[in-house]
Amino acid sequence: MLEDKFGRRFQYLRLSVTDVCNFRCSYCLPDGYQCDSDRDFLSQAEIKTIAAAFAGLGTRKIRLTGGEPSLRKDLPEIIGLCANTPGIEQVALTTNGFKLPQMIGTWVEAGLNAINVSIDSLDPRHFSMITGHDKLNTILAGVDKALSAGIRVKINSVMLRPYSGTMLDQALAWLRHTPVSLRLIELMQTGDNQTFFKHNHVSGLPVKERLLEQGWIPVIRETTAGPAQEFAHPDFAGRIGLIMPYSNGFCDSCNRLRVSATGNLHLCLFAEKGLPLREYLQEADVGVLQTQLKALIGHKEASHWLDKGFTGATTHLAMLGG
Repeated sequence: MLEDKFGRRFQYLRLSVTDVCNFRCSYCLPDGYQCDSDRDFLSQAEIKTIAAAFAGLGTRKIRLTGGEPSLRKDLPEIIGLCANTPGIEQVALTTNGFKLPQMIGTWVEAGLNAINVSIDSLDPRHFSMITGHDKLNTILAGVDKALSAGIRVKINSVMLRPYSGTMLDQALAWLRHTPVSLRLIELMQTGDNQTFFKHNHVSGLPVKERLLEQGWIPVIRETTAGPAQEFAHPDFAGRIGLIMPYSNGFCDSCNRLRVSATGNLHLCLFAEKGLPLREYLQEADVGVLQTQLKALIGHKEASHWLDKGFTGATTHLAMLGG
């Protein structure tokens, strides 16, 4: 088991397969994707080695992220590689959903059993203003298909000052009959969004207070769950989760690591820099990679230090990969 000096164990890997994204979200890539690397992304063979190494060290869940992972034509093969790795119990995907209606069947057949879809507003006009695409109805149709396929669906929604109030009211009506988990995510400060963050950040604490007042009940987290505080209500088919990285103790239960699309290990999503793994992937030697991972985990810090204004090497939110 991978364990750091603070006793945290890491059963959850976020594996980015590309940093390219085709949306222009106002809080993330308002000018669209800017290519600033040679786009030499991890090969299937390298991904297979990474999955095997982490699985052998106790990882049970792999989330495939981007950018937008569906832009890789070999995504079904990548899902299959991860799903067929001994020890991996769950393969999840984070996507903006634009390919969801036509691809969800293929992904599920390959071994996908959970999906996170980014939907920042349930109002088509607001959605288009935020993302730069009039695709809400298409994405919602894909969510319905994913639910029909029997996989777990979570909806990621970044809270923004102009839209979050409307989103919560609409979401509550939607969740009464729709069995998804809506995760309301506090906007995080990065290297290039400091002014935007200042004017648009919304705290999740008032939302939490409102939910508790209305009878929503905290749900116990699974060992491979992400950082959301999740709530359920007997009158609702869906759940609501809050991700509040500026709250006290947010990092205490950290159980996840990240590998970038170019093979760098990020001990924290906001670490100062990635730690290169690619040289340990060339010979597909799982044992060598595991030895390096156990050595590098000792450098993990106690906190992301976001509350002190530290953003590390994270220049924009697309780098976080869902």
